[in-house]
Amino acid sequence: MEPKYTIFLVLLLSTTTLQSSSANTNRSGQDPFILSSCQTTRYPSLCVRTLSAYATMIRHNNDEDLAQTALTISLARARSVAIFVAKLTKGTPGFKRREYLAIKDCIEVLGNSVDRLGQSVKELGRAGHAVASEDFMWKMSNVQTWVSAALTDETTCLDGFSGQAMGGKVKRLIRSKVVHVAQVTSNALALVNHFAEKRSVQIP
Repeated sequence: MEPKYTIFLVLLLSTTTLQSSSANTNRSGQDPFILSSCQTTRYPSLCVRTLSAYATMIRHNNDEDLAQTALTISLARARSVAIFVAKLTKGTPGFKRREYLAIKDCIEVLGNSVDRLGQSVKELGRAGHAVASEDFMWKMSNVQTWVSAALTDETTCLDGFSGQAMGGKVKRLIRSKVVHVAQVTSNALALVNHFAEKRSVQIP
């Protein structure tokens, strides 16, 4: 992973809020490059809100920076939610057996998601230095596969809490947080795909 993204991840995981002071903003204070790029995602409003806070990390019109930042944010938030869900088994008594097992399964799949997103952040950094098309496409294929798998993991966590038999409190505690992470991850995947498509036609 490149040094600047290592620093960025540390900042995210320490819950430091970065404020954007980008000169390339419109009257609403939003970066036009972020606004335009987020239209390629499934959740554009969330994409804009998520990335605007870190606009200073993104070079002007740089799709690699945008994808890397989106992935790094997804990793940090997935890790935070995984920790939150793990604490539920220790701090919230009175779970039904099915609820407890669903939480345990969710902890496992969210752990897998965190691992895959971590791999993706590193591999995307290596892909950015690729000089041959074959090398670039191979690395980007790895990134796309891992991010897709991470998104599947997050969805699998939610599936464990489906049905009327599951308690409403547990579903509310977990669902909102995991849904948010899944949406952020979906947006990151869209930006990764966009970067891969644009870059693939630019290198020999």
